Amino acid sequence: MSYPNRPIESHQPVLHWRDGGVAYIQFNRADALNAISVPLAEGFFQACVDIAMDRDVRVVWLSSAGRAFMAGGDLSAISKAPLEVAEALIAGMHGALRLLAEMDAPVVVSVQGAVAGGGLGLMLACDLVIAAQDSRFSLAYPGIGASCDCSTSWGLPRQIGLRRALEFALLPTPIDANEALRLGLINRIVPTDSLEAEVMAFVDQLASGPTKAYGHLKRLMRTSFENSLDTQLDAEAAGFFACVSTADFQEGVTAFLGKKKPRFVGT
Repeated sequence: MSYPNRPIESHQPVLHWRDGGVAYIQFNRADALNAISVPLAEGFFQACVDIAMDRDVRVVWLSSAGRAFMAGGDLSAISKAPLEVAEALIAGMHGALRLLAEMDAPVVVSVQGAVAGGGLGLMLACDLVIAAQDSRFSLAYPGIGASCDCSTSWGLPRQIGLRRALEFALLPTPIDANEALRLGLINRIVPTDSLEAEVMAFVDQLASGPTKAYGHLKRLMRTSFENSLDTQLDAEAAGFFACVSTADFQEGVTAFLGKKKPRFVGT
């Protein structure tokens, strides 16, 4: 299987395009296991800027070319100018992650092979994760004498709890896809050779859904850890009232009462 309307083969470190309601971002440094370089971080940020301004996007799919999703930062580049390169990498990656978190569109990531360092943090920052059976997950940072970035310290404890997160961080033994699923780091495991086809069906389903409602649900879930019950109830009420005024809500109710499948338009 090949991605619909994927750009002609390019040497750009990040490719992004849209087909229908699906926005694609693909990391394209397969020869370097998609390690995060400055051009990759900057390209990722620009892709997210473009997608955030596109009102026709209803789901975002992140993937990587080659046999690994992302093997962390590009250490060969960082070693030449540690602070300067690290600042540029983090500025691009963190800016992109902020934009993804703010989008109404669900963000799906498909991973395979090595998912390490910043790649793990990026994966955790997405809304839904589909992993190939050959995926291997590692925090990796202590091995180079560094703490984490790419929102790893925000996502990991929320996914698996503080004690397990600390063990995974301080004693960073890689885990396989089955263990990642057991811990709650990923949503589903699929055969490696059918990863794209499996995720395509998943993404197509989300792309036909009520995008504005998805956005409210994302924000409610992500802020619930910091809010009191009273604050969360108010936020739920505000989100529900905002959805009631949308065309998708009217379509959903009409379809339900008429016992038909709704045809959401994303607004």
